[in-house]
Amino acid sequence: MDNQAMPITSTSLYTKVQYLQRQADSLLLYQSVLQGEVGIAFLELLQAIRYTDSDARGCLQAYGRYFHALAAKNQNWEDYLITQLLFSKNPFTKLAEVKEFEELPPALVAAVQHDLQILQSLYECSSASLSEWIQNVAHMPISPVVWYKEQEFVGVETKFATYLQDLDNWGDAVKELAAYYRQCGSGLFAEYRALRWQAGQFIGIQYSDPVKLSALVGYESQRDALLKNTEFLLSGEMALHVLLYGSRGSGKSSLVKSLLNEYSERSLRLLEVTKSDLKDLPEIVEHLRGVSQKFIIFVDDLSFEEDDDAFKALKVVLEGNLTARPQNVVVYATSNRRHLIREFFVDRPTPKDTEEIHAWDTMQEKLSFSDRFGLTLTFEPADQKTYLKIVQHLAAQAEINITQENLEFQALQWATRHNGRSGRTARQFVDFLKADLRLFYANNNTSNTSD
Repeated sequence: MDNQAMPITSTSLYTKVQYLQRQADSLLLYQSVLQGEVGIAFLELLQAIRYTDSDARGCLQAYGRYFHALAAKNQNWEDYLITQLLFSKNPFTKLAEVKEFEELPPALVAAVQHDLQILQSLYECSSASLSEWIQNVAHMPISPVVWYKEQEFVGVETKFATYLQDLDNWGDAVKELAAYYRQCGSGLFAEYRALRWQAGQFIGIQYSDPVKLSALVGYESQRDALLKNTEFLLSGEMALHVLLYGSRGSGKSSLVKSLLNEYSERSLRLLEVTKSDLKDLPEIVEHLRGVSQKFIIFVDDLSFEEDDDAFKALKVVLEGNLTARPQNVVVYATSNRRHLIREFFVDRPTPKDTEEIHAWDTMQEKLSFSDRFGLTLTFEPADQKTYLKIVQHLAAQAEINITQENLEFQALQWATRHNGRSGRTARQFVDFLKADLRLFYANNNTSNTSD
């Protein structure tokens, strides 16, 4: 028997572990809570505790994997479990997003009550308790280190997490949980503010661009028009699709991305779709229909070749078809080209052209494709005054302490030697100048100290 797995000797501990395993196996809707790396490590640890080998090596290794999973996630077991509960995607969460609580099927509500009570029992199995159990079955003089960190919920998540923690019976929280899903959504759209469509599925973006609206200057009228249209989207009105057209480096993409940091607390989500994936656009829009969040589909650097499938897919979304357009979805596209479909001189019909009777009509359709966007915002190249205004604004935010005359002189030199006057050039110049000054002062301080 020395080399075989054997049940733990403590009857009470064996009963506790067996009970938790049966509870976990009994989940009806929220199985996904335990299907991540941490959940799997938790279940494997219970199994290792229940059937401990003679020298407890398997048990100790399972605890190590559990500790490592929590540390990698940077969450306590309790916080992890609540997070997975709030972000879960299942038949209840999908219906709760779009229906009033009274309209939900009674069997579904009963299943959620059942699962919440189970999750509460798993929640109460803390890492500290597991560490003590390991000490018991492995006959260790001290218990293993317990992973712990301060709770870091934010916004509505904090409110609901606190509500659950103070509740004696989680089964009583079904109505409040449904209200949470109605407000915040579920699944990837609740977990991530920014996403991309890739290989036929939504992928969450962990670290989205932090650019703030306050960092952008120089195109105030275009910014205000885009903000107003975005407000329409957020308020449930029919917002317009927008084309941001203009010179490279003028801040078109940054302006769109800054909306996420301005409005994410109002359930705005930014979904990046590359040109190569535009063919999936009608399918993407249908996935987003009826979801509680509001979506900006962001297409950067848009242009098409003739007979491009992406052109046809975008045309369907912009113009509509027999399917009603969802009010929670809008397309914001940027382009350096006013006419989005490349046109060649050979494309232009001549009086001798015998291949197509209405060739001029075809050409005009290509040229007018950009008009299918309800709103076109034009970003002219930055003149010297605008360029220096952007530089001064960014330098003030970066707390660069040099004279205005010196700043402007260096900024103009930079623009001449690099990519010309633009918002992007201004950002690159200020970033370089900030790093250069910091390094200069650091080297001076080092020299003074050594002297």
